[in-house]
Amino acid sequence: MSTVPVSLVRATGYGESSALRSAIEQLLEPLGGMGAFVKKGDRVLLKPNLLTGARPTKECTTRPEVVHCVAQLVKEAGGKPFLGDGPAFGSAFGVAKANGYLPMLRELDIPVVEFHGARYEAVGEAFDHLRLSKEVMDADVVINLPKVKSHMQLTLTLGVKNLFGCVPGKMKAWWHLEAGKDAERFGEMLVETARTINPDLTILDGIIGHEGNGPSGGEPRDLGVLAASANVFALDRALVEILKVDPCLIPTQRAANRLGLNEIDITYPLLTPQDLAIDDWLLPEKMMPIDFGAPRVLRSTFKHLYIRWIKEPMTAYAGR
Repeated sequence: MSTVPVSLVRATGYGESSALRSAIEQLLEPLGGMGAFVKKGDRVLLKPNLLTGARPTKECTTRPEVVHCVAQLVKEAGGKPFLGDGPAFGSAFGVAKANGYLPMLRELDIPVVEFHGARYEAVGEAFDHLRLSKEVMDADVVINLPKVKSHMQLTLTLGVKNLFGCVPGKMKAWWHLEAGKDAERFGEMLVETARTINPDLTILDGIIGHEGNGPSGGEPRDLGVLAASANVFALDRALVEILKVDPCLIPTQRAANRLGLNEIDITYPLLTPQDLAIDDWLLPEKMMPIDFGAPRVLRSTFKHLYIRWIKEPMTAYAGR
């Protein structure tokens, strides 16, 4: 059984940039610092959760302050960061703009890319190929930057689920149609997507989470947690322990267990899940089916195209 470190620290807020940066540096120190993951000249994808531009005060997305500190560390290690995601509706640039990312992107001269798909051979046997973002798979380094949220279809969305944003365009909606009738198959698809992308580093924003009827219909919840690991499955396991959620309720956890990806010995060089555990994290009041029927897929596709091409002024670069 392999041994994997998961680094956990307390962080009280986003307001003081020097304090947040110190917390992230402390978080990464047991893992060897950013220099253990990024070398000079590396093209580094920063993949936050950019779910929506509609509810910026509800903590539905990874906070730009966290991404800012990570991007600074990447540049100081010699890397060339760029930001990308595949939001449910609209463009990565439009959702980033709505959530206050533009000042940070302009300050650090970080481009925003829109994802385009290609077929890649999957690691596991259940899916021989997966359609994933070429921009993700071509990056030298992938840094996964999820947000802690409850989820009305999948119970929790953490590091593994955040990588579903690397599935391009409305392929996500079609996956809900194709695999959503079977929660086990859908969970396995998410796990295999994460395993195929194999992010080099996951840094989770749990300073303020989103509980209840997530991923967007719940409410903010102070947690005061930052987490990091080179193994996204180990990181998710640690957060499930912190939130005291039964892993059997989470399709990605069940799939990871079936595939043997949770057969790892996790070490905690700083704080442990018990140090950070809470007893009253709110899950959704009512779970929704994963399946998107064909009419919903068509409506979702139309809404995505309408927001992206009509409502949003399209640009591929934050500095323009």
